[in-house]
Parts: sequence; structure tokens; C-alpha cells
Amino acid sequence: MNKPIQIAIALATLTLASQAMAQITFYEHDGWRGRTFTANRPVNDFSRTGFNDRASSVVVDRGQWEVCDDANFGGHCMVLRRGSYESLSGMGMNDRISSVRPVGRRDSYDNEAPAPLPQPTYEYRRRPSERVVDVPITSVRAVVGTPEQRCWVERQQVSEPARNGNNVGGVIAGALIGGILGHQVGGGTGRDVATAGGAVAGAAIGNNMANNSNSQTYARDVRRCENVSNPKPEYWDVTYNYRGQEHRAQLSAPPGSTIAVNAKTGEPRM
Repeated sequence: MNKPIQIAIALATLTLASQAMAQITFYEHDGWRGRTFTANRPVNDFSRTGFNDRASSVVVDRGQWEVCDDANFGGHCMVLRRGSYESLSGMGMNDRISSVRPVGRRDSYDNEAPAPLPQPTYEYRRRPSERVVDVPITSVRAVVGTPEQRCWVERQQVSEPARNGNNVGGVIAGALIGGILGHQVGGGTGRDVATAGGAVAGAAIGNNMANNSNSQTYARDVRRCENVSNPKPEYWDVTYNYRGQEHRAQLSAPPGSTIAVNAKTGEPRM
């Protein structure tokens, strides 16, 4: 057997081995809840598994996977790395996945999904044949979201004064009228002062009247924004005791009075 053939066989074997070790689990609802479907090999049509357009959250246990919204790896596709994806809505793939296949390890992909959640301290997924018990919840704290900025557009009337010296005539006319009126007041030096004062006041009034008469009024759209509170909780911080040890968990849905936990370790399960 020549060397190129040996290299090709080795590469093919390595690829098959990496795909055989890959595993991905799809969940019917956000937060890794509901029915599940696990794959460790390419699945070109989810309709054969009863899980077509049903996945809302994903956990990639091993390897890297490409998920597509059409059968046979068509349509819009994204690459998911190892980790937990609590919701597929943010990447536009909620209830849309129709095929999946493992892909080779690379530093980056053009169609790579946002970074998954880091491996949590508690993995809330219930394992097959796992024994769980219900324990009382001692405290619940709803953590609300950060304030949101809401913006809108208003139609507003705007007036602008005249430009390019269009109010010169108004100033001159006002000064003349004011000077004449001022000249009628007093006598001697007082009359001169009144005349000058009347001219100044008349010029100011004339300028203002000219501006008002020459101003342009028009409507324009004005964008306005304000910060509003976001009362919707982002998650619920839950505390409970199991076998004398305090545990905490962050849940994406409001809990009841009890929480299911692993009977051996006390870790929460959903």
C-alpha cells in the first residue's frame, strides 16, 4: 500500500472516530425541558425521528455540530460548540432544526453560533434511570432584568428666524419710529436723550418684529427616548437544604414549593 493511500485511510479513520465520540441532545422547550432527542451521528431528516422543528434548547456533550433548518443540511445552518444553549430563539433556530451532523474541529466557522453557556456548577438535566427526590425550597428571589430604552418619533412644529440680514429693514424702520416718538418727549438735552433711547428701543422692537414676520415654520420628525424599568425576571435564585447542606440554583422559570434533586448529590434536576 503506497503512502498517500495510507494517509487517506488514517484521516478517514480519525474523522470517523471523532464523529463517533460526538454527542448532542435536543430539548423540546427552553431551559433543557421537555422531550429529548440525542444524536451521535449525522441525521439528515428529523421528520423520521418525530423531532422535526421541535428543538428549543441544546446541550453539546462532545464534539462540534452543524444544525440546519432544512433537511439534508440545507437552508440556514449554524455550528454549535461544546456547551449548553439554554434557548435557540436568539440565534433564529427555535423550532426550526431539521438536520444535524458533526463537523471537524476548527478554531472558527463563518456560521458559528454565539458562545454557549459555560458548563454550569449544576447540570439540571435529569439522567436516565436517575433517582430524584423532592425537597422544600427555603427561599426564592426573582432577579429582574436591566432597564430598557424605549424610543419613539414625534412630529414637531419648528420655527427658524430669518437669515442673511432680511431683518435690516425692520431695524431701520423701528429706529426711525422710536426716534420720532422719543423726540416728542422733554426738551433740550432731555429731548436728545429721549430721541436716542427711542431709536434704540425702536430698533430692538423692529428687529424682533422682522424676525417674527420672516421666520419659517415647518414640521419635522424628532426622535425621543426614555429609560423604563424591566419588571420581567431574568431568572429565579432558589435556595434549599439537603442533608444539612445549603444549595443554590438559578432557574429560568418560577419554581413551586419544592425542587427535584439528585438523591445522592442533592444537585437540582428538571
